[in-house]
Amino acid sequence: VLRQMNAVRGRQIGISGLGPAGLVAAQMARAEGAERILGFDLAEERCARAVALGLVDEGHDPRRVPAGRLPVRGQGAPALGTAIDCVGGRASVEFLMDRTTDVVALFGVQREEYTFAPRHYGGLRLCGYPGHGRQAAEYAVALLGQGLLDLGHLITHHLPLERYNEGVDLLERQQAVKICFHPWQEP
Repeated sequence: VLRQMNAVRGRQIGISGLGPAGLVAAQMARAEGAERILGFDLAEERCARAVALGLVDEGHDPRRVPAGRLPVRGQGAPALGTAIDCVGGRASVEFLMDRTTDVVALFGVQREEYTFAPRHYGGLRLCGYPGHGRQAAEYAVALLGQGLLDLGHLITHHLPLERYNEGVDLLERQQAVKICFHPWQEP
């Protein structure tokens, strides 16, 4: 959707949620010409990993963004031109709406209601994700073929299949992004 709207090229964008979807979104934003990418996640480890991999230029806990770094609407010009929410929670979406000038793409599964309030008037647009279709798949495959999308960044752990429960526990505690289980590997 953002590609069709030309909402990324040359802009500073924000991505909330640095799990699998956020890491893919960061790579796609870079492929579309984003000037600078700021990532937001409550888990410090996810922010640090995304920065270390070069997928985002900065990683912040949205509750602790340095003063003045991302002005809130009404307190200065919002710093983000475009933002992508990969969380779906009210706090995440409203954080981005408060700091974005043009468009917030809602990619995360909506978990609760959020409010588009008068403070968001003045050009801010929200757009949803139309779903997985052939065109989206072909686009992702093309980025993979060009080396602009690396899904290997998503795998943080390799475990034998016998340690499946341990892997699920790591995912639930957000200590893993994706796990590759190997049925032939010894425990």
